[in-house]
Amino acid sequence: MLLTKEKSKTFQFPTAFTILFIITLFAIGLTWIVPAGSYSKLSYDSASNILLVSSPHGDVVSVPATQDELKKLNINIGIDQFVNGTIRKPIAIPDTYEELEQSPKGLSDIAISMVEGTVEGADIIVFILILGGMIGVINKTGAFNAGLVTLSERTKGREFLFVALVCIVMALGGTSCGLEEEAVAFYPILVPIFLTLGFDSIVCVGAIFLAASIGTAFSTINPFSVVIASNAAGISFTEGIGVRTFGLIVGMVTVIGYLYWYSKKIKADPTFSYTYEDRDEFRERFLKNQDLNNKVPFTLRRKIILALFAIAFPMMIWGVSTQGWWFGQMAASFLAIAFVIIFISGLREKEAVEAFTQGASELVAVSLIIGMARGVNIILEQGMVSDTILAWASELVTGMHGSVFAVSQMFIFFLLGLVVPSSSGLAVLSMPIMAPLADTVGIPRDIVVSAYNWGQYAMLFLAPTGLVLVTLQMLDIPFNKWVKFVFPIVLFLLGFGSLLLVAQVMML
Repeated sequence: MLLTKEKSKTFQFPTAFTILFIITLFAIGLTWIVPAGSYSKLSYDSASNILLVSSPHGDVVSVPATQDELKKLNINIGIDQFVNGTIRKPIAIPDTYEELEQSPKGLSDIAISMVEGTVEGADIIVFILILGGMIGVINKTGAFNAGLVTLSERTKGREFLFVALVCIVMALGGTSCGLEEEAVAFYPILVPIFLTLGFDSIVCVGAIFLAASIGTAFSTINPFSVVIASNAAGISFTEGIGVRTFGLIVGMVTVIGYLYWYSKKIKADPTFSYTYEDRDEFRERFLKNQDLNNKVPFTLRRKIILALFAIAFPMMIWGVSTQGWWFGQMAASFLAIAFVIIFISGLREKEAVEAFTQGASELVAVSLIIGMARGVNIILEQGMVSDTILAWASELVTGMHGSVFAVSQMFIFFLLGLVVPSSSGLAVLSMPIMAPLADTVGIPRDIVVSAYNWGQYAMLFLAPTGLVLVTLQMLDIPFNKWVKFVFPIVLFLLGFGSLLLVAQVMML
């Protein structure tokens, strides 16, 4: 009996790397079991101003880039959406699915897919490494230490207010510009603050990742989900925006209330924390360079350094939402600010370089997780499994009653979110197929767009192929602990989403 207890205590849940390795094996298995198939795909060639139609067999035909040609293809999308670059990825053409010769992947494809996934994710990996380097330099200057000590002194008795404000900001970022991958930039600065205020790692990921994701789930003007999905469905993104705004408010209140309940629990009893046994290692990781018992002078130089660091984030959001920035431009802006910080820091050249490389090295594991996750998607794409699953799903909901159809769509998108964890990728793949099905049951297409939002993001709270494992790797949180914490929010999103969808259908 004693031996059994000792074994149970020493068991550790697999790391993110092992989880992704297992999922990669599962994806390979699917390419042997699920019939291969593909829709014809439509893309726009801006250099020649033509539309390219690629058949499932690889044949490519060019047609004029006109609205009439789109109508012939049964695609109810404005041609301007292709011309102005709103829709950049190939979209599936309705009623063109064909089964193809099986293309099973093998064990040799595991390493290849991981390398290809890392190459494909090079832009976000560079962004993360530069972010880590900049954090390393700022830590070396003592600016974080000085700022944290000052903050802890000024927030006594009002600690949760800071958590609530972060939740609101992150949710607004999610609903407006899809603040997801970019959220990784906030962990190095916000996590030490949360720890200083007495919270644990779960509160950190809840206030940043969970709040941003609930905002994205209830996207209002997010160009990377609701806008591109609406365009691919052939409607304006303003259709259904009132319901999504109401959902956003309820979602934000729910997340803040849930974090408040959890925070009260761990304040009263620290052992209630889902990550209590990892607390010392976590604090050591994020506060190792901050001696909060030894007050470091908060000099003008250190204030300027923190101000420059803070400026990087609104600049990033501005660039993404208004200037079309992506990870290359974001990485360049962070690197430029890092140069300025080094110049005014007073550090010697060797000290600055070593601090930058040390900071970047601490995020190498996170970068590798990104490559492995994308490798899973590559295997499913090359095995031609994704389109088959989409075709099955479309057949499943055809002819259903309006309310049942809407809720079923949400759960289908919930499952598709595991296969295609990219919001824009799933939108352009599925909307041309799924949105017209709404016409057959007599409901507006914006209901399908809402079902896509709520279903996919309920899965992205859990999907290891998405951003979850990247986030958990940064914070060294076991996946099972995260699932325990987030599962009530997943149930809330699916339940509340179902009620909103049924209510919309009933009010027609």
